[in-house]
Amino acid sequence: MNAWELAAWACWSAPIAGALLVPVAAKVSEKLRDYLAVASVGISALASLFLLPLLTSVHEWPLRAVYKWVSVPLPKGSINFGLGVLVDPLSIILAVVVSTISFSIMVYSLGYMHGDPGLTRYWFFMCLFVGNMLLLVLSDNLVQMLFGWEGVGLCSYALIGYWYEDSRRKWLIYWVGEEPEAYPPSHCGLKAFLMTRFGDVLMLAGAFIVASLTGTLSFTELSNAAGSVPADLRWLLPISLVLILFGAVGKSAQLPLMEWLPDAMAGPTSVSALIHAATMVKAGVFLVARLFPIALAWTSLEPSVIAFFEVVAWIGALTAFVAATQALVSTELKKVLAYSTVSQIGYMMLALGAGGLAHEHAIGLAGGVLHLVSHAFFKAALFLTAGAVIHECGSRFLRHMGGLKPRMPITFYSMAIAALALMGVPPLSGFWSKDTVLEAALLSGATPLFALGVVTAALTAFYSLRMLGLVFFGEESEFLREREKRGHHVHEAPPVMWVPYVALVAVTIALGAVMPLTKHYVEELLSYNVPLASSHAPEGTSEAGAIMVAASSLAALALGAAPAVAMYVRRAVSPEPLVKGWLRALRYFLFRRYYINALYYKVAVEGTTRASVATFKHLETGCIDALNYALAKAVRAASSAFRKTHTGYLGHYVTAFMAGILTLLILLMLVP
Repeated sequence: MNAWELAAWACWSAPIAGALLVPVAAKVSEKLRDYLAVASVGISALASLFLLPLLTSVHEWPLRAVYKWVSVPLPKGSINFGLGVLVDPLSIILAVVVSTISFSIMVYSLGYMHGDPGLTRYWFFMCLFVGNMLLLVLSDNLVQMLFGWEGVGLCSYALIGYWYEDSRRKWLIYWVGEEPEAYPPSHCGLKAFLMTRFGDVLMLAGAFIVASLTGTLSFTELSNAAGSVPADLRWLLPISLVLILFGAVGKSAQLPLMEWLPDAMAGPTSVSALIHAATMVKAGVFLVARLFPIALAWTSLEPSVIAFFEVVAWIGALTAFVAATQALVSTELKKVLAYSTVSQIGYMMLALGAGGLAHEHAIGLAGGVLHLVSHAFFKAALFLTAGAVIHECGSRFLRHMGGLKPRMPITFYSMAIAALALMGVPPLSGFWSKDTVLEAALLSGATPLFALGVVTAALTAFYSLRMLGLVFFGEESEFLREREKRGHHVHEAPPVMWVPYVALVAVTIALGAVMPLTKHYVEELLSYNVPLASSHAPEGTSEAGAIMVAASSLAALALGAAPAVAMYVRRAVSPEPLVKGWLRALRYFLFRRYYINALYYKVAVEGTTRASVATFKHLETGCIDALNYALAKAVRAASSAFRKTHTGYLGHYVTAFMAGILTLLILLMLVP
């Protein structure tokens, strides 16, 4: 076994082994349990870093190690599924991002979750989640990937609903939302599970179609497998890709399946940082990036496959805009970051979709992956700093904060730098990755996509500074003053909590310094199996596009930042008197989440309940029960009638016996 193969297997198996050992270690010592959980993810991080030098030393991708697993017979031949690892630039980058950020979050959890009575359960599901996510990333085929895919879904359900007691006592911390859309943790966990499972069902349907058409689900074989598909069945190829895309839409919380993620903030903040910044929500982006070269190869045989990229791009652009507008009016700190996560993942989807539509595909692929990487680090830092703030303030609401800058200086500067990266302020990493996304959108020739991206950038600047201003600037809230009277004084988080997010911020700064120098190299790495250019898309000059994108990006940044600074940082203008008439109605419309969430509850919850009641009343009670009673009555009547033949007279029985014998003899004589 090669060293890289050993590292790849250890990368995902170490956290799973740690999860299995955590309950055993808990019987020995709580400290052993805690450090074992952190160490197992640390081993995974070291294994992924061992793979990193391959990016400069390997010249022929991918590296594969596959072992025979199962063979499924089909009417025409069979499909052989292997158990193996696929190591290429995409999987290496994702493995490093997932494992290193997960390790920092595990260290942070030592302080944030200290003293929680359910820590054994917490560590078990955190380790299992990390292992399944890395299994997903390093899988050689779609079937094996689905094991990790469903594994992270199961763990996310358990971790989002971690505080399943749903106590109203912890309304200010454990719950999410405000009336009429306030939900307890267990409800939010179940909601996430059901909505992502809906996307997964469609994804499975798409996978079955692909398997039946091509005879394989191996990522390395699918690009060339479309040639074996009969010409009259190739119209199914784009349909299968769009169905698989819905699995990604569910996992990455994109329209129309985005409503679970804002409510998933009911889980611990460390869970939010892990699931909703660096890992599970990125699984959908990873899947689309993995399908990117496959779909491009299929377009040469079936031009309608280009519709897949159009769907990806428009879903991403619309999601980015819609989620950003919702973040503008959110009243909860973590929920602002949740909407921001949905919006930024929309950016990644926009880049990947636009890359398929553009003449130069590599820009879109690189833009999506680069933004995934930069976003993972600064958003994880934002969630961890938010956790420190909520931990000290005792509330998730922004109105209960304010004036925390002198009390929590390390947390303030960490959150500020991460928020500036989110806004796309140069030279931080967010500026370079976001501009690559916008460049891909511009070069795709779809001007509305580019316009939505620029408008979203302005909205991002506004809500980021609004969040910073409400938390750290202005006067302390009355809520904090009352807590101080009761002896709860706000102070800086302990080192075990602030060291991880300071480290993540340092990586964000370092990525900002490195990214402009390595952008073209990353494009070449990621596009090793992608056609350099397309004949179906109009040519564009990336140099001219880059200048226009930079100008548009900086203008959007200034447009969004200026009013936010005036209203929430300097407090020179009060926003409340400005929100009148139609603006007040618009704010409430955004606060109610475009009524998309309410529509889901109306249709999926109330509609299902009414349908269940009607089904029980008319089908179960009216038909099935009535049929059972009628059948029982008929059997009882037949039994009563048959009982009359039992007279108790021997002569009657002998006569019946002889008649039966005679009947059998006649039948035997008639049979040839």
